[in-house]
Amino acid sequence: MNRIRGWPISLEEGPVGLRPLRLRDAAAMRDTRVRNADWLRPWEPTHPEMPLQTTNIAPYLAMAQAIRREGRQGVAMPWAITYEGGFAGQLTVGAIVWGSARSAQIGYWIDKERAGLGVTPTAVALAVDHCFFTAGLHRIEANIRPENRASRRVAEKLGFREEGVRRRQLHIDGAWRDHICYALTVEDVPRGLLPRWREQRRGRDLGGGPPRGGAGSSGAASPPSELP
Repeated sequence: MNRIRGWPISLEEGPVGLRPLRLRDAAAMRDTRVRNADWLRPWEPTHPEMPLQTTNIAPYLAMAQAIRREGRQGVAMPWAITYEGGFAGQLTVGAIVWGSARSAQIGYWIDKERAGLGVTPTAVALAVDHCFFTAGLHRIEANIRPENRASRRVAEKLGFREEGVRRRQLHIDGAWRDHICYALTVEDVPRGLLPRWREQRRGRDLGGGPPRGGAGSSGAASPPSELP
């Protein structure tokens, strides 16, 4: 097994945290996803083995086991997103390729009750900086359905570069859907993504506008190997 440098690790920024996904998170994932089924369905990869509305905990345990195994194999970093210590969603850096590519895809989903608080962009910034400056990755992609405006706002606010449309990339909500590819490389954020996000939020707050977290579901940004 090829373990990732700096993994597992927990990261924090104010009330927002990332911690390695645990098997005992299965119940919280089930409860959150069932409660958010309508919120998540339009953006989630279609996985018949884990329907959004199932109350059976077995599929969630199987998903947690599978993605934790990918973490041990060095091809994923699966985190639980927390807010004020409570489970708020999931973020996974997956489809990691080492060698000359050193690239990955980032996927995330958030509880609707935590939308608009800046949770998602803060979590993404924490994860990206860890990937670039500790794990040693060079490029991170987020592939998002054009209709998923909340998730696109997250990528755009953080300065991800739009690189074009990938036709019928993932099976989402019952059909093959186009996705917009957003990407960052380490050269884009030489001082780190989190410091830039802090400055952006500080400037907005000083300007008198309320912070906008824009944290819709981004299951469509999840790598195909993930059961978000």
